[in-house]
Amino acid sequence: MKKTNLALLIAVVVSGALLAACHEAPTPKVEPPAPIVQNNQIRFAPNHPQLALLSISAASATKAISIELPAKLVWNEDRTQRLYASFAGRVAAIKADVGQNVANGQALAILASPEFGVAQAETAKAKADFVVTQKALARQRELFDAGIIARKELDSAEADAARAGAESQRAEARTKLYGGAGTNGVNQQLTLGSTIAGVVVERNINPGQELRPDQSGVGVPPLFVVTDPGSLWVQIDARESDIGNLKPSSSFEITVPSLGGQVFQAVVKAAGDFIDPATRTIKVRGLVANPQRLLKSEMLVTARITRQMADGSVSVPAGAALLYGAKHQVFVQGAAGTFEPREVELAYEGSKTVVISSGLKAGEQVVSENTLLLARLWRLSQDTTQSTVAPVATSPQATASKASAPAQDAKK
Repeated sequence: MKKTNLALLIAVVVSGALLAACHEAPTPKVEPPAPIVQNNQIRFAPNHPQLALLSISAASATKAISIELPAKLVWNEDRTQRLYASFAGRVAAIKADVGQNVANGQALAILASPEFGVAQAETAKAKADFVVTQKALARQRELFDAGIIARKELDSAEADAARAGAESQRAEARTKLYGGAGTNGVNQQLTLGSTIAGVVVERNINPGQELRPDQSGVGVPPLFVVTDPGSLWVQIDARESDIGNLKPSSSFEITVPSLGGQVFQAVVKAAGDFIDPATRTIKVRGLVANPQRLLKSEMLVTARITRQMADGSVSVPAGAALLYGAKHQVFVQGAAGTFEPREVELAYEGSKTVVISSGLKAGEQVVSENTLLLARLWRLSQDTTQSTVAPVATSPQATASKASAPAQDAKK
């Protein structure tokens, strides 16, 4: 009986030990020490896990930097003509289409225009009047030579002939300007012709379409656009700091993403004298040769210019520079795991690279990725320091009561 009780007691003790072992607390995980902010430095312990999050880059000396600006290709307006209808009429025939080469003076379309017929009639009438006045002048000269009329009458006939000749020239020049010489009588046919040699790149006209002179101007597409695509304009939106490198006659490059990044040489022709208030950019116009006609109007391209930097300038990745208030700041690595915030001045700020003109030397190591981690630690330490040394505000009444307390104790 005693042996049975002893066995039960041993079993209870063993099961209790096993149960306690199952509920034993796990070994606590050792946390790495927090970074220390002291003497204008942030120090991490060796092999601190946060050090693996920081990327370090060396500042490199920079004498010039390539700057990329957004740009767009448009037709060369010095070699482009947009045609509108000068008289009301109906489209009778279309003589040219998109992609067709045309010569100077070639007809693009024929309009049946009664209004133009009126101009032709005025031209014919002016010519007839001029012929009559010329005959009258000849008779007056014969009579004057015979002594039958006075000099005054001859002068009057000469004046009438001169006025009729001027009106005839004006009317004929008008009809020539709008597509007809008036020699074929009044046929009411208005010719839309190109005055330059080029290629028809746009057509907005259909057979039988009714046209009016008021259907022209801003926002209204022209009937035809003829241009020489051998060269195109490059419209650049430049920043204020870049305008010094985009002076007339200076060269630059453009790259076209749709052509596999192919590079073309261009030259600056003109630059604006004002800043666009909406985009805060300056309009710059360049010219690029297009002999193989690979470039097209309205293509989006990238203009690349070269800017010279001052001596002592260095470049670092864009992620290294942070804006702290109104100034820029980088974190410079001294010893391993030690970082120091330093104010710098930027000469150029790009999407991938920034150029520092002062505050940093070539070869110094800066944090280029996850810089905000250090910035947060630094600002938290600054806020903690300011709240520790800040004086406690007291009211004048409280100060007076504290000053009177010793006197009251003395009376007691």
